[in-house]
Amino acid sequence: MTIVGTGTGTTSATPADRGAGPLLRDWRERRRMSQLELALRADSSARHISFVETGRSRPSEEMVLRLAEHLDVPVRERNALLLAAGYAPRYPQTPLDDPALDALRAGLERLLQGYEPYPALVMDARYDVVAANRGIAMLLDGVSESLLEPPLNAMRLTLHPRGLAPRIRNLREWRGHLLAQMERQIALYRSAPLRELYEEVAAYPVTEGGAGTGSGPADEPADPVPHFALPMRIEHEGRVLSFISSVSTFNTPMDVTVAELAIETFLPADPATVKYLHTLLS
Repeated sequence: MTIVGTGTGTTSATPADRGAGPLLRDWRERRRMSQLELALRADSSARHISFVETGRSRPSEEMVLRLAEHLDVPVRERNALLLAAGYAPRYPQTPLDDPALDALRAGLERLLQGYEPYPALVMDARYDVVAANRGIAMLLDGVSESLLEPPLNAMRLTLHPRGLAPRIRNLREWRGHLLAQMERQIALYRSAPLRELYEEVAAYPVTEGGAGTGSGPADEPADPVPHFALPMRIEHEGRVLSFISSVSTFNTPMDVTVAELAIETFLPADPATVKYLHTLLS
């Protein structure tokens, strides 16, 4: 497993010359929060919030950060708010291969290796894969070489007709889940590259083999195991494996790169998948 350096992450669609006030108003309206509610949370007044949003008052650096915290503004966009208000960015953006992040990379490597034989990977905010374990490599058997050229993108790998899509037995459901997840990310980050990726993968055709036609391998269980979350059911060498995915992020990150990393792990959703993976990767 190799961790590669990330690029620039998501590109903010926030123009820095708009001023902090209109940007803060955009975030407040996006969060469906009134000026009074935001003022109460930020220990301010609705009048001051109004003055800030209209440009009649220039917020202090501390106020910008406080409002951004209560509006749950992503770290990258907090830098944009500070710049728009005339202050220096607060949060660095350290390349993942920088020596300053040695401890982070080592920790991620131990986490991914420790999760084997189950699949796990680390992605950035554009869903580019920066690290993966042997469980993920096993699932990529048969994927087109063109999709495996760096940077690997998790959404393309999953939904492309020459990727995993033909082997995903419940593709329509899983595709809907992934597209809805991307829509939430676009609403949060307002990223033009992420929007372009969404439009690309949403246009991929749904292949018949993964559309839930019911023509599965003979060893597929007749009575499916009840699931507590939507599983991804994927065929591998004549067997149908079932996984529940979970995505984790870092708590209170102080670096843009770290803030935009996500660790996705795939939990086996039935005993047959557990047994098969332990046998295959032991």
